[in-house]
Amino acid sequence: MTKLTLSLAMVLILSGCANMPLFGEQDSDKPQRKSDNRAAPQMHVVNIMSDPAYLSADYNQTTEQNDLYGSEPADALYGNGSGNNSRIMTKHVGDYVQNMTQDLISNMEYLTDKTPVGVTNFALIDSNLQRTNLLGFQLTESFMHELHKFRIPVIDFKATDYIRVTEQGDFLLSRDFLELTEQTPIEYILTGTLTKHQGGYIVNARILGLQSKAVVASAQMLMPFYVVDALLPSEHNMVDGVQLTQGE
Repeated sequence: MTKLTLSLAMVLILSGCANMPLFGEQDSDKPQRKSDNRAAPQMHVVNIMSDPAYLSADYNQTTEQNDLYGSEPADALYGNGSGNNSRIMTKHVGDYVQNMTQDLISNMEYLTDKTPVGVTNFALIDSNLQRTNLLGFQLTESFMHELHKFRIPVIDFKATDYIRVTEQGDFLLSRDFLELTEQTPIEYILTGTLTKHQGGYIVNARILGLQSKAVVASAQMLMPFYVVDALLPSEHNMVDGVQLTQGE
């Protein structure tokens, strides 16, 4: 009786051990439970076509089709920087002058890196050729810069022989012909005209001999209104920088 009881006890012990899982395999057949049962944060999706924070000038400029010289279409919104619809220009008059200078150089004759050149203001073509505007003034400055980049000697005949020190500033340039040198070593002149067009200004540029009056280079380009209008006059009595002024 004792042996039978002991045998039954051993059988029960062995059966229980067989049903127990091995060490390290307690959860091998069960799905792993996440240690953090919190819900994952949702992705914040923004519609850039409706969110005003994304409708900035930089974004719109990359999505709109630019013209051949990098400026935006004429129907884009522009301003003088004070209105809500103002947009910052990325191209200016100098970028158009750069292309015109390349045209001048490509068909230029007789000029060398030893030929002094002067640059005058561009005159309004429907005037007596003695009037210009803010665009005509800026074209002079831009062409002087571009010609110098091509190593063409440029003579600034508006430079005086002295520096005028005033309360408003220190100045070397002057538009008073009585303060300027009568004789300058200029052999050729870069000049031109401005024609108001429905889409902007037609800029006609040419280089001609000061004595022979022969045209040795020429270029022409339409400068859009939205590029010209970006020029802001410093005088309050000027409107859009097109007040007629006495030219040179």
